[in-house]
Amino acid sequence: MTETLRIGLPKGRMERAVFTLLAEAGIQVTPTARGYRPHVRFDCAEAKVLKPQNIIEMLLHGSRDVGFAGADWVAELSADEVEVLDTGLDQVELVAAAPVTLLVDARLPAHKLVVASEYERLAQGWITSRRLDAACVRSYGATEVFPPEDADVIVDCAATGATLRANGLVIVDTLMRSSTRLYASPLAWSQRAKRRRIEDLAMLLGSVLEARRRVMLEVNASSECLERVVAALPAMRRPTVSPLFGNGSYAVKAAVPRDLLPTVIPAVKAAGGTDVVVSTLAQIVP
Repeated sequence: MTETLRIGLPKGRMERAVFTLLAEAGIQVTPTARGYRPHVRFDCAEAKVLKPQNIIEMLLHGSRDVGFAGADWVAELSADEVEVLDTGLDQVELVAAAPVTLLVDARLPAHKLVVASEYERLAQGWITSRRLDAACVRSYGATEVFPPEDADVIVDCAATGATLRANGLVIVDTLMRSSTRLYASPLAWSQRAKRRRIEDLAMLLGSVLEARRRVMLEVNASSECLERVVAALPAMRRPTVSPLFGNGSYAVKAAVPRDLLPTVIPAVKAAGGTDVVVSTLAQIVP
C-alpha cells in the first residue's frame, strides 16, 4: 500500500502562483468544506494550507513530507530542509531600507539605531556584520510603516520596491535574494518510496516551468537551405526534421527559448525558411 504524501501548500502571497503551477502540471487543488485542507489531485496525497514559516517547521518535525516556502524563511529559521526545486516564482530581495532623510552621504548614521523586522535572526546577523550600533525590534507584518517614528531602519522583502518608495524609504543594503521553492522533509527524503514521489512531483512542476520558458517553432525549409535553417535554431538538443509530402522540402521543429524569438525568427527567415509558426507549450520533460 502506498503511503500518503503529506504536502504543505503556502498561504499568502505565494498561494496563487503555486496553485496555478500545480494546475498547469495537472495537479488540481480544489477547496473543500474544511478550508485549510483542500483536495489535491495527486495519487495518494493530502494537503494542508499553512503559512510558509509553519511549512518549514512542519517539514523539520516530519509532519509534512514536502512543501512550498521562500528561501528567506528557510534562512531565517536556519532550517535543514532539502531543497528539491527552485520554482523561480515570487522573486524578492530581503533588503535593509531607511528614510532618505536619515541618511548621511547615502549612508546610515553612526548613532544608535532601531531596526524593525519580521526576520529577527537575519536582521541581527546583518547588524553584526555591518558593525552597527543598533537594537532589533520584532515586527509582525506591515514593517514598512515603522519608520520614522518607531524604527530607523527596516529589514523586509521587496519585489519591485514600490511599497518602500510609497513609504518614503530607500534601500541601503541587500541581504539575500529569495523565491518560492519546493522543500522536502529530511525524514521523507531519506525514505526511498517517498523520495521517488517527491522527485516525480518536482519533475512535473519543472516540466511546466521549462515549457513557460520555451515555445515550439516550426518552419519549412527546402533541401537547399535545410542545413542553414537548422543551424539557426537553438534547440534543446537537435531540431526534429521531417520530409514534406511531394515537394522535396522539410518541416523543421524545435523548442526555442521564448526570449530568443526576436533574433531567431529573422535568422530563420534569412536562412531561407518559410511558413514560420510559433506555438505555446504546456509541459516539457527532458
